Amino acid sequence: QGELVESGGGSVQAGGSLSLSCAASGFPYPVYCIGWFRQAPGKEREGVAVIRYGGDTAYADSVKGRFTISRDNVANTVSLQMNSLTPEDTAMYYCGAVCLQWPSLSPADYKYWGHGTQVTVSS
Repeated sequence: QGELVESGGGSVQAGGSLSLSCAASGFPYPVYCIGWFRQAPGKEREGVAVIRYGGDTAYADSVKGRFTISRDNVANTVSLQMNSLTPEDTAMYYCGAVCLQWPSLSPADYKYWGHGTQVTVSS
């Protein structure tokens, strides 16, 4: 049974940077697509950035140019470098894996989830 474990969340002031990491384990095959999603209080979970095994990526418009997703297929990890953070980026960030279609930023298309890591950006 696959497992995803996120790390790297925290608090930062607006304009700052944070890096998130997700470790995947227990999958019997290379994870084809994996990515980051977030959910702010009172809002639905939304896709932030996803990446597939060959390195193709997809980003939400709200983070393009500020966030960068990358993966290490040997270590089975995916990272999210977040720059120029704003208070609107405050949310619980989740790692999601194994998509039903590509490209997709829809949480409904992802089968496995981590427990999340909190990112808080203050103004």
